[in-house]
Parts: sequence; structure tokens; C-alpha cells
Amino acid sequence: MGALAASALEPVNPRLPIAPQIYERLRRAITTLVVLPSEALSEKELSLQLGVSRTPVREALIRLADEGLVDILPQRGSFVAPIRLRDVEEAQFIRESLEVAVACRLAGHCSARFLSELKLNLARQESAVAEGNRDLFLELDEAFHRGLCEEAGLSKSWRVIQSVKLQMDRVRYLSLPEPGHLDVLLAQHRQVAEAIERGQAEEAGRLMSAHLKEVLGSANLLRQKLAHLIEN
Repeated sequence: MGALAASALEPVNPRLPIAPQIYERLRRAITTLVVLPSEALSEKELSLQLGVSRTPVREALIRLADEGLVDILPQRGSFVAPIRLRDVEEAQFIRESLEVAVACRLAGHCSARFLSELKLNLARQESAVAEGNRDLFLELDEAFHRGLCEEAGLSKSWRVIQSVKLQMDRVRYLSLPEPGHLDVLLAQHRQVAEAIERGQAEEAGRLMSAHLKEVLGSANLLRQKLAHLIEN
């Protein structure tokens, strides 16, 4: 495991379950491209870096392998999985199916409190775009979509989305530096929120669908530029 990746891992809290903490740190390092596809993930080095035994490290790696972010190869070790377009496409299909339904369900049925929070989130997104703060924008993007599910009373649906969208997150992260991309995403978020507030269920669903398809175009463009990171 490279020095950059190792330095990005915060120490674990011994008072909390260890394996979930390691999982979260490695997941973030992988989805934000701190560790790149095909890079080795050594159980021994990780355990030394984090000051833990190899067992919770192995548990975290197995969980990441189940989610398609890590390849565990017998007799060879664990490696960051390449970004696989077929996995991105399937994850996008699942996410779109759920979130379009969420947007339609919410249209005209949101509390005033939630609409106020949604507008505050969008204002903070605008500030993040103006500052070029991509990490903050991603956090607010996550909160925007999670908030829609929770307001609709579908928090379990968000957990499903979280588990599959990991395949999309690396593509999303890679595409953020593209000129004007953050502005496009912000505008789409505003359009979805406005359609929901107006009670236009069909329009809200259509706009959400278009928004969530952005990742497919980004993936195909990145495939041409970064063939060493993305495979079919």
C-alpha cells in the first residue's frame, strides 16, 4: 500500500468496533482515488499502520470485495478493483429506479421544514461550487439525495442506494474536475427540488432520471482518457 494511502488513514478508535472503522477509511480512500485501481492492499501493512490485528483488516477487505471495490486473488493478495463499466451501469440502473420513484412520491408532499432545509443545502452547494470545493460539494450532494429518501420515509431505500452507488462514486469523483461539471449538477439539483416543491411528480421523476444518467456519460468519456483505470 502506497505511502499516500497510508497517510490518509486516520487511527481507529479502540472503544468502537474496529472492522467497520477500517472499512469506512478504506472505502473512502478507494472511492476518492487516494488508492488507485490495481494497487495492492496488504493486510500486514494496514494492520501495522492502523495499530490493529489482521483479523478486522481482513473483515473490512472481504466486505469491500463483496461490494466490488476490492479483488481478493488467491495466493496473490488483495487489490483495488478496476472501475468496471458494467458495474457502474447496473448500479446506475438500480439507483435511478429507486430515486425516480422517491422524487415522484415526494412531489407536493414535503413539509415546509424539509423544503427550507433543501434550499439551505442548495445554497451551500452553490458556495462550494463557487469556491471549487469538490469534497464539500460531494458531501452536500450526498445529503441532498439522502434527505429526499428520508423525507419520503424510505431510509431503507437509501441504504440500498448507498451499497450499490459505490460503483458510481469513483466515476463521479473523477469527473468533478471537468470544467463546468459542478455547475451542471447544481442546476440539476435545483430543477429537481423546484419540481418537487411545485408538486409536479412526472417532471420531478424525469429530471431526476436525467440527473442520475450524467454518470454514464462521464464514465464513457473517462474510459477514453483513463483506460488504465476503467475497463468494460
